[in-house]
Amino acid sequence: MKKFKIQQSPFIVPTTDGKLIEEHWGNSTGNSDISIAHMIAPAGWSEPYQTPEFDEFTLIISGKKQFEIDGETVVLEKGQSILIEKGARIRYSNPFQQECEYISICLPAFSMESVHREEEGVD
Repeated sequence: MKKFKIQQSPFIVPTTDGKLIEEHWGNSTGNSDISIAHMIAPAGWSEPYQTPEFDEFTLIISGKKQFEIDGETVVLEKGQSILIEKGARIRYSNPFQQECEYISICLPAFSMESVHREEEGVD
């Protein structure tokens, strides 16, 4: 029996905001301990604040991404990475002119039930 699996068809998460999310490993593949996703956030993209029950690592491949973490704004560029610990109130956005490509790893795996997104317009 092989001790490896190759992911050739990541799960494309349906979105309505123009963001591409390709989950390679996670709840979509029966891995609730971790999720690994390739994402592309278009220029001008943002999502509501959230307070996740998971740690999230982000590695920027190209472009820039803005993080609003517990009231502090951080901008990362190509080659930089960040760990945001579970329980932080965060909002992700790309208010810049070019798209941002990045890898996201969540421990345990991302789920809509554990991300705790706020309603739009709540600051």
